Amino acid sequence: MDFLTLFAIYVAVVLTCIALVCKYSGQRQTPFSVLLNHTSTLLSLITPKWLQRVSQRTLHRLFHQRNNMFIYLHLLVEGAVYAEFTYEVFGYCRDMDTTLASLSVPYVLLAIKTYLFYRCITKDPGTITKKRVGALLQLYPYDKRMFHPGVSCPTCQLVKPARSKHCRVCNRCVERFDHHCVWVNNCIGAQNTRYFLLYLCSMCVMAGDMALLIADMLLHAVLRSGLLRASYIDEHGQQQPAGPVFVMQHLFLTFPRIVFMLGFLVFIFLLLAGYALFHAYLALVNHTSNEWYKSRGYVCQHCHPASAVDHLHGPAPDHAKGHFYSRGILRNLREVFLPPRPGHKKDN
Repeated sequence: MDFLTLFAIYVAVVLTCIALVCKYSGQRQTPFSVLLNHTSTLLSLITPKWLQRVSQRTLHRLFHQRNNMFIYLHLLVEGAVYAEFTYEVFGYCRDMDTTLASLSVPYVLLAIKTYLFYRCITKDPGTITKKRVGALLQLYPYDKRMFHPGVSCPTCQLVKPARSKHCRVCNRCVERFDHHCVWVNNCIGAQNTRYFLLYLCSMCVMAGDMALLIADMLLHAVLRSGLLRASYIDEHGQQQPAGPVFVMQHLFLTFPRIVFMLGFLVFIFLLLAGYALFHAYLALVNHTSNEWYKSRGYVCQHCHPASAVDHLHGPAPDHAKGHFYSRGILRNLREVFLPPRPGHKKDN
């Protein structure tokens, strides 16, 4: 089995895993949870108790407590990609007479992305406090299906405004709660949703631009080498023209790190583009990830368990028939990028 076949199998497995994660994301009972439970049960029979405790504490700290590990991982991967791009691709593209302006675009996008990333991390998402809760209660009406008047958060001991949620990772209630993002170590709420959406878009554009520059470099390398007009002797001793498979294998052998980086960037672009489009759709219809999950009977893993109280008041709404908080595309976008302030009632 040649290298190209192995790489194709690897890509197929990765894409299949992504599709399964997207399909079962947020559901209580999934094939993943069943497999994980069975695997944990089997491992507990052969794993020492002290190792089990260490593993549980580590997983709890990673996914159920605020920490900067995923921020550092993000910066490490990004630094490795840009170091490789600068070390190999930049110089080769300059030899191909690629304009300096085109090669500077990824670095400009990196600066923009870094600013948005920083804002996502440091901006308060809209923490609900005793001082603010009175004004926030007037900001949105209760739809009486997902959000009900008079429901209090048992942890914060505050009445929950409509569209709010208690995040057990940050241990706070957040206005217009969307989700908790481990990559920015912060909740995404009313006050930083715009930065998160722009951050996703900047990541997509950055990955796409770098992928195009690398693909253009590899294409020029193939054209300059004359591989498309070359031939080779196969295992039967017959002369064969160099086809696409031969060219790709040659690129893998000649530029292994660059080809791998191109595949990684395409993979990241497709993954983030889908996620960015999902959040763009939510912004256009004035919906949040939390509301999207709740409307389908899912439970957000970072939401407070008391959210089950909401479902005692009636079934989740069918949002295929409309969105309760939608006020038209322009007003919806204004609400995301210019969130209403407590004390100033939102336009109906």
